[in-house]
Amino acid sequence: MPLFKRRDRSGGDIELYYEEHGQGFPILLIAPGGMRSDVPFWKRCPWSPIEQLAPRYRVIVMDQRNAGRSRAPIRATDGWADYTADQLALLDHLGVGRFHTGGMCIGGSFTMALVKAAPGRVASAVLFQTIGVEKSGANRRVFTAMFDDWAKELKPRRPEVKEADWTSFRQNMYGGDFLFTVSREFTAACRTPLLVLAGDDEYHPMETSRDVAALAPNARFIEKWKEPRYNAAAKAELEQFLADHTPV
Repeated sequence: MPLFKRRDRSGGDIELYYEEHGQGFPILLIAPGGMRSDVPFWKRCPWSPIEQLAPRYRVIVMDQRNAGRSRAPIRATDGWADYTADQLALLDHLGVGRFHTGGMCIGGSFTMALVKAAPGRVASAVLFQTIGVEKSGANRRVFTAMFDDWAKELKPRRPEVKEADWTSFRQNMYGGDFLFTVSREFTAACRTPLLVLAGDDEYHPMETSRDVAALAPNARFIEKWKEPRYNAAAKAELEQFLADHTPV
């Protein structure tokens, strides 16, 4: 089982499970599943981008910290930046410089965090039905409930983590606006090419997908993609988008 071991900024031991499929220009795919984001979630999607892209790309997938087979400390200060640090550290470990990235659900927010943290390294980014906060804020409750459900599973195995730490961690993750990791202002100034595949529910609002595509100056938008009759066209557009932005 491939595990990448590292120390976090506070000296905690982290083990990250990852897989590699195919060869070519690298693409980091970040799975859906909320706080449980791990590799098997890709099998529940309208199609598997791992299988689609492995014939042409070096596809890298991983279980996020404290999801699936990955382990890490849990602290009050934890937040999106810790996940981004994990992702970039894994790519460094694998000798990856520039890369494409793509993420579904929570992976959309992770993907934009990578664009913000390492804009010179991200050749392009794909957001499959990204999560996001509606302008009204009405759907924020679904994210805090999702976090609490995940934390409830872990708490019996993590007695060292105090209740105040869980609360602070949840606020760090889901207290922000728009995509949680980046603002509308950042998105409007983002030059990285984006392919945005629309969401259509409380976790993945159509409003958020449309806003990302409208704000970002180098964005393409696909509204219909999940139903089987739209799969082929959406897959073809994904492949063309990546090909257009793969460095020679």
